[in-house]
Amino acid sequence: MLKCFQADLHIHTCLSPCADLTMSPKRIVEQAIAKNLDIIGICDHNSAENIQAAKNAVSNKNITVLAGMEVTSTEEVHLLAFFDEVKRVLNLQEIVYANLTPGENKEDLFGEQIIANEFDEVKGYNKRLLIGATKLTLKELVNEIHELEGLAIASHIDREAYSIIGQLGFIPKDLELDALEISSKTNQNDALNKFPEIKKFPLIFSSDAHFLHDIGKVTTSFLIEGPTVDEIRKALENRDGRKIII
Repeated sequence: MLKCFQADLHIHTCLSPCADLTMSPKRIVEQAIAKNLDIIGICDHNSAENIQAAKNAVSNKNITVLAGMEVTSTEEVHLLAFFDEVKRVLNLQEIVYANLTPGENKEDLFGEQIIANEFDEVKGYNKRLLIGATKLTLKELVNEIHELEGLAIASHIDREAYSIIGQLGFIPKDLELDALEISSKTNQNDALNKFPEIKKFPLIFSSDAHFLHDIGKVTTSFLIEGPTVDEIRKALENRDGRKIII
């Protein structure tokens, strides 16, 4: 039976240097439940080290955490990747770490990169330069994500900074994106009017939350059978009765 699932698929934890330090996996899950969300996507910059903690924090709660990451291509374009299984996002993490800009995070400049557990406890700090870009092109990243059976969605395409249109000026025709994300700053009609080339893509709306109060600020509703990447893929493709509900 198909049901409506309300999703915010772009949420940063305290692992992202630009996120507020209150964005622990436990507090994110609590806030998402308070906002009546059914699905959330944890998408830290170039890392997935807080995914398992978020999944653990969901234990016995009626909400699903998708394993995600916001990867930065060599063109400095942000790309969201989503998987059902933690091991697959960790496989992507290995690829990203091997291709990440060398150097160590400067906490006083970029912010702390906290690895936390599901009990609001600090386990450690990621010292990599997560705010940087990888050496992988957009096409290479999309291919890697698809090889791992994930979804590849261009982040906040309506923004000037770190978006595919902002960085490239266009969406390459040979780039097999599964969808485009619109930020909370733009509604669908304005986005379609400003960027007519996006009409051929499925569109989702996410908060890109860096603070607790932004979680669920904008959402996407999916008519699907269950809260899985495969079901969301069907909705993006408008297949088997699954669809995005506007």
